[in-house]
Amino acid sequence: MSEKYIWVVDYGLGNLRSVSKALEKVGAVVRVGSDPKLLGDAQGVVLPGVGAFDAAVRNLKDAGLFPVIFDYLKKNLPFLGICLGFQLLFSGSEEGTEAGFGIIKGKNQRFPDTVKVPQIGWNSVAYTRPSPLFFGIPEGPQFYFVHSYYGKTKETEIGRTEHGVSFTAALQKGNIFATQFHPEKSGDLGLKMLENFVEYTKNYGNHS
Repeated sequence: MSEKYIWVVDYGLGNLRSVSKALEKVGAVVRVGSDPKLLGDAQGVVLPGVGAFDAAVRNLKDAGLFPVIFDYLKKNLPFLGICLGFQLLFSGSEEGTEAGFGIIKGKNQRFPDTVKVPQIGWNSVAYTRPSPLFFGIPEGPQFYFVHSYYGKTKETEIGRTEHGVSFTAALQKGNIFATQFHPEKSGDLGLKMLENFVEYTKNYGNHS
């Protein structure tokens, strides 16, 4: 039987090293790459990302990854989107013209000019509904954000924060999770969140 792993998707726009090292630190076996065949023995997929929305969509399409990940998301299998990976789940973004995966309805909006853009730094997150992602993490945790655009989703929101406007900091739709913040840059609480996701993928495999 092949060893199961977390596939960290490489499409040229992510801090892959910090994400993969953080996942390994909490006990995950990690494979990083752009080959769609890596989906084969993956028990979960992590889609990180920093940069422009349209460039991300185009890079994913050029690498043949967009339809592969879209099919995976439609099957509602364990997934974690981080930062740009969070935004790509939406229908689109004010930042560009490309369509996202559309798993979450709505477009990412740009922060108003009345606040500092991009938002860079720590911000507290209020839980809006229970989620296995928050297991063992106290209320009102601080996480690290770097972004100029934000998404809002009432139906799937599990955590919320504010930067001039109130927006979704974390979401869950079935087995699909995503955070606007960077858990891999958020100290012990961020590591705990990644550990929760890794454990979730293992338990999902046991129950499926």
